[in-house]
Amino acid sequence: MQTVLVLEDHPETRDWLCRIINQAFTSASISQASSQAQARQLLATRKFDLALIDLNLPDGNGVDIIREISRHSPDTYCVVATIFDDDDYLFPALEAGAQGYLLKEQTANEFIHSLQGIIRGEPPISPAIARKMIQHFHSSHDQSDKQDLSDREKEILSAIAKGLSRNEAAEILGITSNTVASHLKSIYGKLNVSNRAQATLEALKLGLVKP
Repeated sequence: MQTVLVLEDHPETRDWLCRIINQAFTSASISQASSQAQARQLLATRKFDLALIDLNLPDGNGVDIIREISRHSPDTYCVVATIFDDDDYLFPALEAGAQGYLLKEQTANEFIHSLQGIIRGEPPISPAIARKMIQHFHSSHDQSDKQDLSDREKEILSAIAKGLSRNEAAEILGITSNTVASHLKSIYGKLNVSNRAQATLEALKLGLVKP
């Protein structure tokens, strides 16, 4: 992660997040914003590898920025950093394109480990959030519409959700990377997801991996 945007309106928290990023990615260039307006100005001038986004901002909801980044800069990895763990914040953020969701109650070391996991292909999701996702899906969704995944697709989804790269999944399953990519396209279509974080949620829901 060479370029990072930190969108956080509280100065002390913003400084804390910047220190975490400096430890997680020592060569990162960090740009800071305290509002959606400032973030939009920065996003108009450069591309970012990672965006760490608060949700409760003085001029709106960070979900709007996540949605704009996902639309105009899909290669930017969006991670929510917030105090809010309720469904009204969590699921809109994920639907907008957030690929991670971290609670500020975590320690600095936990934050660093979670962010470094991005490089390993592991979506940064706080354990409490993962549990909430499972509870939400168990209580409000019928899993029957997901059961059209083939056994091979379930194996690949499980591998990807555990943080394996396409090449690593291919090696373990004894197939080619292109075959994995083809299956992933089918999996994403069947599950109606567009990134690893959303696919991981579905893998959790199906019981293919444990939080």
